[in-house]
Amino acid sequence: MKKAAMILAGAGVAALALTGGAFAQGGAGGTAVYWMTADTMSGMAGMMGGGGRPSGGAMLGAMFGRGGGMGGGYVKNLHLQLGGNARPAGEPNAEHLPPAGLGAGASLPLVTPREVRATEEPSTPGMPPNMERPRGRMLIYWGCGEHARPGQPVVIDFATMTAGHIPPAFAAMNVGRETPPSSSRFATYGEWPNQRGQTRVPQNASMVGDHVVHGNYSPEIRFSMVPGQDFLAPVTLVSNSPAPSGAVPVSWQTVPGARAWYATAMGAGQNGDFVMWTSSETQAMPMIDYLPDGEIARLVQQRVLMPAPTDHCTVPAEVAHAGGQAMFTLTALGGEANFSHPVRPARAPSSWRPDWLVKFRVKSTYMGLLGMNMPGMGGRDDDQSQAQGDQGQGDQGKKKKKGILKGLGGILGH
Repeated sequence: MKKAAMILAGAGVAALALTGGAFAQGGAGGTAVYWMTADTMSGMAGMMGGGGRPSGGAMLGAMFGRGGGMGGGYVKNLHLQLGGNARPAGEPNAEHLPPAGLGAGASLPLVTPREVRATEEPSTPGMPPNMERPRGRMLIYWGCGEHARPGQPVVIDFATMTAGHIPPAFAAMNVGRETPPSSSRFATYGEWPNQRGQTRVPQNASMVGDHVVHGNYSPEIRFSMVPGQDFLAPVTLVSNSPAPSGAVPVSWQTVPGARAWYATAMGAGQNGDFVMWTSSETQAMPMIDYLPDGEIARLVQQRVLMPAPTDHCTVPAEVAHAGGQAMFTLTALGGEANFSHPVRPARAPSSWRPDWLVKFRVKSTYMGLLGMNMPGMGGRDDDQSQAQGDQGQGDQGKKKKKGILKGLGGILGH
């Protein structure tokens, strides 16, 4: 059983149904829209972000920070999406000519999918397509600290949620998001990566430099990106070990360019309950992904997101106890950069329609097991202390590592 996938899917379904965020549509009035989405993924997120099903050795290698064949424990992902309102006479054709520093070749073909899936947009509000609603209960905790606050956890029965009985505090949480270009929203659409040519960027990939996007269903798009408009550095944990109380103090290195932080822990109790914790200081459970700058600033002010200088947070003991072998995710949100032609006026009227719009959005994500302080996470003495610990434990230390491998293999469906 793919335990982690079940936990993430169940939590995602519940959160989507609870939050129901606002979506900006865009793409009207003949404007071509181009989105570039960049994510740096480390820990187990980097391992799984590389594609395929990794081996047990690769899993430990990624968590040890050695890479294990996964490129030093992190990967960079880039997703390009072009939407145009013109329908070309022949086959759609478009490409992105990136700066050499991206390291992905001289041309990135933006391929138009041959078939548009009828389920591209969720048919039921808040529900991903073809997703079966989970059964059982979800226990929701929030806030950093040694122990859970009074009134926690909030218990949501999925059957009750189906009937529309949602706690008001969660139902009222609204996160403004923007919808990227897609086949369903534009007359013609192209994307990368695809089946043609190289589909990944290297670890040292950089977006800095001159970019050109052209094709037969959009105007030529030219823009330049400067330092600070680039991939974020990988998120690196410094500590992730249980305290005597059972709480798990987690600390990390700050990431230049990050505008906010958001942490979650997801696990499953022995009785089948889903356990969900977020670092939000308010009773809210938004599913945080890429966010526009205004939303990041608003959610930091409302204490849903942790401000950029934050470098630590303690997961309460009650969460660690109830969640079992919980997955811990830490996300650095980097905001976005926007370009247009002509340049957007300071007070653009609602009727303003540029020839093209470009959006670059970025984040960096770490995923690992809560309470597992693996070597190489960033502490200076991690590798040495782990080696000494293994020598002192002898066979017990070897059994522990084998247990970790077995547990990770079970989580990923091996």
